[in-house]
Amino acid sequence: MQTYFRILSYARPFGRFIPVYIGYTLLAIVFGLMNFTLLKPLFDVIFEQVAPESLEQYRIQPEFTLSLDYLISLFNHLFLEVSETYGKFGTLLFVCSIIVGSVFLSNLFTYLSGVVLAQVRAQVIKGMRMDIFEKVSALHLGYFSNERKGDLLSKMTNDIQEVENTIVQSLRILFREPATIVLYFGVLFFMSVPLTLFTILIIPISGAIIGGITRRLRKTAIQSQESLGRIVSILDETLGGMRVVKAFNGEKFVQGKFDSETDYYSDVNVSMARKNELAGPISQFLGVSVVAGILLYGGNLVLSGTSELSASNFITYIIIFTQVLNPAKEISRAVSTIQRGIASADRIFEVVDTTNQLPSPINPQPFHGFSKQIEYKNVSFAYGENKVLDQINFTLEKGKTIALVGPSGGGKSTLADLVPRFYDPSSGQILVDGIDLKDIATATWRGQLGIVTQESILFNDTVFNNIAFGIDGVTESQVMEAAKIANAHEFISKLNYGYQTNIGDRGSKLSGGQRQRLSIARAVLKNPPVLILDEATSALDSESELLVQEAITKLMSSRTTLVIAHRLSTIQHADEILVIDKAKIVQRGTHKELMAQEGLYQKLSTIQSV
Repeated sequence: MQTYFRILSYARPFGRFIPVYIGYTLLAIVFGLMNFTLLKPLFDVIFEQVAPESLEQYRIQPEFTLSLDYLISLFNHLFLEVSETYGKFGTLLFVCSIIVGSVFLSNLFTYLSGVVLAQVRAQVIKGMRMDIFEKVSALHLGYFSNERKGDLLSKMTNDIQEVENTIVQSLRILFREPATIVLYFGVLFFMSVPLTLFTILIIPISGAIIGGITRRLRKTAIQSQESLGRIVSILDETLGGMRVVKAFNGEKFVQGKFDSETDYYSDVNVSMARKNELAGPISQFLGVSVVAGILLYGGNLVLSGTSELSASNFITYIIIFTQVLNPAKEISRAVSTIQRGIASADRIFEVVDTTNQLPSPINPQPFHGFSKQIEYKNVSFAYGENKVLDQINFTLEKGKTIALVGPSGGGKSTLADLVPRFYDPSSGQILVDGIDLKDIATATWRGQLGIVTQESILFNDTVFNNIAFGIDGVTESQVMEAAKIANAHEFISKLNYGYQTNIGDRGSKLSGGQRQRLSIARAVLKNPPVLILDEATSALDSESELLVQEAITKLMSSRTTLVIAHRLSTIQHADEILVIDKAKIVQRGTHKELMAQEGLYQKLSTIQSV
């Protein structure tokens, strides 16, 4: 229940809707109940079941009092007047008119209450979606290394949808159906206390049976949602790697993998359906059994003359009681389906409650812009047991360029990822102008950085919005100037809609070199004092590399730059080159100094020059 109430807490800001909803719902129930309470006087008058002394009493208009007896007496008085004035057919027409009117009003207020609840439901789901999206957006990069992207997507889409379809939908049942049962039973108790007490004896039995079903349902629901997450993950991996799948004739492999998971998902859902579908029939069977019991027990009392109920009262009682069965059935079905929603909500809150391992400091140090240096001081880092940096020490002065080179897996990218604080060192410090990076507001520090990576990260949007990403109030002329510096303006101008051309998913409508130049234009527009380049030209052909390298050279001008280089020819003018191998700095110096030494740098340079 804790999870259920946590979901309902999202409705708190919209409490102003609750009194309106309750009012509409109660009116809908009252007018619905009126349809059936009108049957008793109809039976009494038309079939002449009213005692003569009661008729005389009905002819006298009752004095006003704020009570149910007054309303009943007033109705009987008006009813009798219509009966004596217009006869039985006129009375029948009168009652039918009232029934039609009450049905119309009941449905009108049902509609209005549904509209109000839809507003609350939409806002609750929006609140949950924003909570999980904001949390995922703020989490450290290490979290995404350990989680399957498909499972995250499933939680943010399918699980949210499941919550909407089950728990939020149950908000209607949470109030309307219990209120309906209470009001209807109030009328039943008013008609006959002994008979009503007899009817409710079965409720604990029904509740125990349905409760047993729902406890088993929740576990199955969790398995179903986890399996759906794996299905989404397989789809994401397959669609993203379709080129490799086809190149290696892997269609049957991925089809088999998908088939196996969907088989499991189908089996789990069939099992869940068996349990879920039991609730309704069991509830209905128990309800009909009660009706049969009432007919047997109550009918015997009426026939033997030992009950206070007349025949017309008893028929009306049975009709009203049958109307309790449907809300009871809805409640039992809702209780079972809610378990699916709770299972999905648990998966959502698992993400929402994840602790961010790289929180921004609560009381950050004042920082007004990079001015001196970035210093790595005894920095070590490990992914679990795998140590990738070991006691790294160096200083990057303002306006200087340091290049990182070395074999793959040596720790170069990890070393660079520590600068924007994608990770924190396992030990040691990174100091910016003498301040520990952990003590600077993360957003403030990242505002000083421009990053261009080997993989161009672009979005399914226009050229303009990709270049201006994350920067407010940018004009087209500013974007155009940045594109010119990045050698991108010429090809952008040839696109169908120029800077307003949509570039497709991850920039799929552009070549690799074009995508990279847009990434550089984005960094140029930001105009950051510190620049990080992570093998920005390694995946390009010679012509594209020439254009991109020229753009990078312009971008690096007068900036503090940390470069990860694959091709050593691109970093020969760096102020210092650090050779990283097996988590350590094994050589350092300028290109000329390192070429004069026997070591890894000279070996790498010789290999590339062959």
